[in-house]
Amino acid sequence: MRQNSGRVPASGLRRLSGRLAALSAACALLLALLMGCGGEKPALSSVGVMHEEEFGGVYVASTIEDFNRLGLQYGDSVRVSFSNGFVLEDLPYYNGYYTQTGEPLLVAYPGYPYIKVGINNGADLWITAGLKEGDTAEITLAERGKYAAVQRARDISYTDLRKDYPDDETFANFRMIRVGRIREGILYRAASPLDDQHGRAAYVDALISRAGVRFILDLADDRGKIEGYLSDPGFASPYARSLFEDGKIYPAALNMNYGSEEFRGKITAGFAAMAEEEGPYLLHCTEGKDRTGFACILIEALAGADLEEITDDYMLTYRNYYGISGTHEKEKYDVIRENVLDPMIRTVAQGAEDLSGADLEKGAEEYLTAGGMSRETLDRLKARLTGNETGR
Repeated sequence: MRQNSGRVPASGLRRLSGRLAALSAACALLLALLMGCGGEKPALSSVGVMHEEEFGGVYVASTIEDFNRLGLQYGDSVRVSFSNGFVLEDLPYYNGYYTQTGEPLLVAYPGYPYIKVGINNGADLWITAGLKEGDTAEITLAERGKYAAVQRARDISYTDLRKDYPDDETFANFRMIRVGRIREGILYRAASPLDDQHGRAAYVDALISRAGVRFILDLADDRGKIEGYLSDPGFASPYARSLFEDGKIYPAALNMNYGSEEFRGKITAGFAAMAEEEGPYLLHCTEGKDRTGFACILIEALAGADLEEITDDYMLTYRNYYGISGTHEKEKYDVIRENVLDPMIRTVAQGAEDLSGADLEKGAEEYLTAGGMSRETLDRLKARLTGNETGR
């Protein structure tokens, strides 16, 4: 998540593209007039909007390419106003979800059909702003380059070519989790063995087969999506297929708002289902990065991992995908840790400001019990992970 990192699924893109086509056509003449004359700031005026429902937010009917041709640049500050009177001042414009959790932004995420206004890992802006079909948006430059430093630090990408990675494990972002009291060979994390949009599914499938994974907590998909993957003629993950057919994949279908009660309830239900099954276990979303990252923070804290262990495991994903570590591109490493990881840990730690002194295990227990997990299930989950029947 690019915080909130998931791409919109192909089915969602088709629906949105179809519904927004009329809006884009209606705005085509306007786009030619949007660059102000006589030194006016770059602006986009009276353009249609639509609800982006998958992660929550507002699509503005301008493609990324058309919008950038107006003269707006990543790292600029913009003003966004909607025709119903709702206004957002001093909004950063990024090509990824680079604001902290709960903060709004204008984003041109690669693969999106249009620019989007949203709240990173937060409430659905369409609902918050009280928008409806037929409303429009105006976007104007507020300050050139105000957020350019963050844009530079967070503007990272990876390739989907196996040859660009040293081994299958790195390419698949696959690893055993061995922190705190988690016993060896019981818990793994990875990219998806089901969704092959990044060309990694078959690699993950081979690795989890080798590891003897017996239960998968799929954080990204619902049952319908999984069935869609399996029906694709090119589907090449036979081990994951067998687990699904045996009822050993739990589809949690999480959004990216890990601070919401909906997210808490869904991830708690997923871990409760996991507690009823024999391991080894796999946690995954699409890339094995954001939703998987939060789930791993939660379960690692539950098993007594300390802040350093949790940080090292989380940031290993950025080394696998982007080559970023504490010794290589440290500025980017620090920005990601402070702006992406720390807010996740703080959520598990029940809002504690001083993470170094926080009781993360207690925070994880409280997070899950508030989500509806019983003490009995909590102890069973701990016992599954640690091999200690007391869970301690």
